Amino acid sequence: MLNKDQFADNHFIRTIIEEDLKSGKHEAIQTRFPPEPNGYLHIGHAKSICLNFGLAYIYDGLCNLRFDDTNPEKENDEYVNAIKEDVEWLGFHWAGEPRFASNYFDQLYDYAVGLIKDGKAYVDDLTPEEMREYRGTLTEAGKNSPYRDRSIEENLDLFTRMKNGEFPDGSKTLRLKIDMASGNINMRDPVIYRIRRAHHHNTGDKWCIYPMYDYTHCISDAIEGITHSLCTLEFEAHRPLYDWVLDNIPAPHATRPRQYEFSRLELLYSITSKRKLNQLVSDGHVTGWDDPRMPTISGMRRRGYTPEGLRLFAKRAGISKSENIVDMSVLEGAIREELENSAPRLMAVLNPLKVTLTNFEAGKTQSRRAAFHPNHEEMGEREIPVSQTIYIEADDFAENPPKGFKRLTLGGEVRLRHGYVIKCDEVVKDAAGNVVELKCSIDHDTLGKNPEGRKVKGVIHWVSAEHAAEIKVRLYDRLFTVERPDAVRGEDGEYLPFTDFLNPESVKEITAYAEPAAKNLPAESRWQFERLGYFVTDRKDHSPEQPVFNRTVTLKDSWQPK
Repeated sequence: MLNKDQFADNHFIRTIIEEDLKSGKHEAIQTRFPPEPNGYLHIGHAKSICLNFGLAYIYDGLCNLRFDDTNPEKENDEYVNAIKEDVEWLGFHWAGEPRFASNYFDQLYDYAVGLIKDGKAYVDDLTPEEMREYRGTLTEAGKNSPYRDRSIEENLDLFTRMKNGEFPDGSKTLRLKIDMASGNINMRDPVIYRIRRAHHHNTGDKWCIYPMYDYTHCISDAIEGITHSLCTLEFEAHRPLYDWVLDNIPAPHATRPRQYEFSRLELLYSITSKRKLNQLVSDGHVTGWDDPRMPTISGMRRRGYTPEGLRLFAKRAGISKSENIVDMSVLEGAIREELENSAPRLMAVLNPLKVTLTNFEAGKTQSRRAAFHPNHEEMGEREIPVSQTIYIEADDFAENPPKGFKRLTLGGEVRLRHGYVIKCDEVVKDAAGNVVELKCSIDHDTLGKNPEGRKVKGVIHWVSAEHAAEIKVRLYDRLFTVERPDAVRGEDGEYLPFTDFLNPESVKEITAYAEPAAKNLPAESRWQFERLGYFVTDRKDHSPEQPVFNRTVTLKDSWQPK
């Protein structure tokens, strides 16, 4: 359930909105979340989703979901559907039906014709290389295209013929006539239409000219009555163009949108470039966009992250104009904190060591019932069966224990979680000298009570070999070994391929054993394996016949760079 305390507070955008509502500039706010459907959403988008939908929720406004689909060669319905699913999974609902910038292509074309008629746009024949040459640099003004002074009639004719498909791809563009000497390169006669024969996921083959993002976005905002158009700081230099376009077309809506910029999220030990994420998928470094190592929303969901945990992370990351560099431990901490309260407990053994209980007696050696969560009675309880053979974690035993070791040693005692105190009487080794079995005796007077006359400090988890569920466990770690994998330079000063820093130990699959309660769980069932971490049954591969668990996060932050 959403509540208004779940979202970042006291940031500058909220101050702007509150002043706008108080002054009467707006009676209500309308925001939008405008992804391009050219890939799956990632953790940076999750922050933007929480901001745009969260502000609408806090101030009782509306938030549109709009697909900025002006680049047909990279967009498809798979991405559209994945984005809708991600937004809903995070707990948000958009106003009305999802919108598409492509739904406005007719209006955008008409506005372009109007700009030509007003002498504010012209058809240009410069090649991309020539256009770059004419544009100038940050320190040198650009120069006018030789085609800039075409007559309005010629421009209207050429633009119509562009639309009708009479010219080859890339041979002509439509540009705004602004100022080639502007200190802002975005204002140096930007291209607003290009010829591109590409099938569009929404409009099919109706168009062979497509509008550019900077032209489309502001008009889409205006058509939809957006009040506060929120984007990341790299678009700050585009804001004058946003305003210029809206100042020079007939107002499509009484509400004039304003653009505000905030810093984008940089998550250390990760990347948030869709192009690079796509490369990870297409080159086979990961199993897909929803690989649990990926920083995509679908990947984090499959790993066992919760919507509540991601919303908590977005709140902690905050909204500002200063750099928003966040360590992976902050994300993992938010997930850990949320799961601590919401995930029921089970015992599982990942690295099993056989223990034979030498004085086990059927009928005398008893099982116990234990709560699924110590603080939530409503989660119920389960029976924890015991048999003559049990499994414990191999590292819960040490022949030569280090100082302060509170687990099992030869001749030492330990309590089985929710069970008896046992004593290790004998160690069995194989021919190579490896410990393969422990023979232990039960103190039958210690079920649910402390032993008399002595203290037993250690408590370890275990499972009954006879009753255990055999499970497949995927132990996931960070995908990269360095903080900024796409910002490492070699000796020549050039950036090294980010794939050079993939963590070869980012996933390990093992066979493990869990309490019998693990046998019949649905997919996406989140649990704490006591003393080990948080785990989730895999969305795709899990079944009651073959349980598959993904490690979401360890109980404590113990990660160290390799």
